[in-house]
Amino acid sequence: MTRPVLNIAIVGCGRVAGHHATFIADMADARLITVCDLVPERAYDFSAKFGVPAFTDYHAMLRAHPEADTVAIVTPSGMHAEHAMDVMRRHRRSIIVEKPTFMRPEQAEEAFALADSLGLDVFPVFQNRYNKAVRRVRAALDAGELGEIRVMNVRLRWCRPQRYYDMAPWRGTLSHDGGVLTNQGIHHVDLLRHLGGEVARVSATMRTMGVAIEAEDTAVATLVMGSNAIGSLEATTAARPDDFEASLSIVGSKGLAQIGGVGCNELQIFTPDPSACAANSEQFLGIEGKGAVYGHGHGEMYKDIVRFRRDGIPYPVARQDCLGTLRLLHAFYRSAEADGAWIEPGPAARQLGRPNEAVSTLYRTPDTATVS
Repeated sequence: MTRPVLNIAIVGCGRVAGHHATFIADMADARLITVCDLVPERAYDFSAKFGVPAFTDYHAMLRAHPEADTVAIVTPSGMHAEHAMDVMRRHRRSIIVEKPTFMRPEQAEEAFALADSLGLDVFPVFQNRYNKAVRRVRAALDAGELGEIRVMNVRLRWCRPQRYYDMAPWRGTLSHDGGVLTNQGIHHVDLLRHLGGEVARVSATMRTMGVAIEAEDTAVATLVMGSNAIGSLEATTAARPDDFEASLSIVGSKGLAQIGGVGCNELQIFTPDPSACAANSEQFLGIEGKGAVYGHGHGEMYKDIVRFRRDGIPYPVARQDCLGTLRLLHAFYRSAEADGAWIEPGPAARQLGRPNEAVSTLYRTPDTATVS
């Protein structure tokens, strides 16, 4: 039997954590060691399903399982920074950080710096990059099949009713969740850069239209790419009664590519080779145990982490890549804070990711043990 090169503990047993665990269970080179959640029933459900020990205290979990060399941080977004820094500093484990990785760029910078000082690794999660349609368009851009990008457009039309936000105190808060761009739309913000290169400046308007939450559920923006191409972004979770579309299109000097479907899972138009559309589309609905929107990308991500550990092949989402996506995300919020002024990616917005001790306390696991 192959000896696993990646031994993983999961902190946070919500919906997407089950997605992580299911893909890990399918791998020969990775092994799920243990799981933890503050809600005992969630941890015990994972324990029963995946046959691993369950904890409600991640400090106790990591002390009991020194063989777990990597920790997947799958807690509320606003807790990622605190949990990641704590796991690295206190327990000396590398980390996998779910989207949006960190709420603020400076948190990412601090985490990467700490990892460097301790000889640890940080693996950001942006799984939509692995979708077949996204990979085909990326290859086409690299090969010049589409020519120079002239226009890019993003459309996210999903449904998140009030009951979704009422499920947990962190949802819909600017401190721990953000709105449609930080939670649901972060993958599109990332794909703007991944496919189109750096964005030079943005002008954004945000509204909260379909629910009573602190953050936005709708954002519309115009953007100028570093290449001088132009584009637009429309993202909303105020669509009713269902999720309808998550798409990205590119008008190039030689052709058009449109990625669509419920989760950027279909190559709908590809004028350089229309026959490529069927081969580079995939169905996410009804994937047993793996979700309708998340797709297959987490499994490919874990394979890349294994390749890094086993063969030294660089993990594809590098530090500056992660920081670039967070800085672009914050540029949209800074522009909205400035009534749509044109803003270049750079500093963090005032409100997104601001401290909120009342919410943090709900998801914090204290540890009184001495730090070595």
